[in-house]
Amino acid sequence: MDIPKDIFTEPEDVDPDTLANLGPLRRLAGVWEGTRGVDVNPKADGPETRKYYERIEMHPIDPQANGPQLFYGLRYHVHINTPEEDIAFHDQVGYWLYEAATGLIIQTLAIPRGQIAIAAGHAKPGAKQLIVKATRGQTEYGICSTTFLEQAFRTDSYELTVDFHDDGSWSYVSDTMLMVKDQGLFRHRDHNRLSKIAEPDLNPWAKIAKGAA
Repeated sequence: MDIPKDIFTEPEDVDPDTLANLGPLRRLAGVWEGTRGVDVNPKADGPETRKYYERIEMHPIDPQANGPQLFYGLRYHVHINTPEEDIAFHDQVGYWLYEAATGLIIQTLAIPRGQIAIAAGHAKPGAKQLIVKATRGQTEYGICSTTFLEQAFRTDSYELTVDFHDDGSWSYVSDTMLMVKDQGLFRHRDHNRLSKIAEPDLNPWAKIAKGAA
């Protein structure tokens, strides 16, 4: 990307209403549930397939600036369970971010097993599909893991594809390429389809602006 000479001055024409400026991420805002999840993960005896259900909350945050770069975004929390267990199968937090000036979309993710990642792609407002990718070893959009995960289940790449459907639901396919110790390369895949059960909150600045109005 082209870096401007002035890297400090933040934009002044910032709209406090994040929901109105999310571009292709707008359709993700809200509270979602999905019961058709399928996970394929590596085990000692070979691939294991598990069914799961999940709840995802995505609420707008106030606009964020890196000097002249401006993001509108969503803070999200993913919680996944399986039908046969009461304990959490997977938990994940992060942000979806959109830069209107370039069409850049970013997903940050963190999981409580010692792994974080930043995945990126591009999309236009109204896009019916989003694709973000991260690659191990990259300093811009990459993956960072604990020593154990690096040596036992090294994550070489991550790709998430989101498809929006005409009924308002959306689905995703997540492909994570793992280098499993003594087994080799493994494609860890998750997919599910989610329906909205509640609308998103307003971001704090939008609440203040609407209260003032």
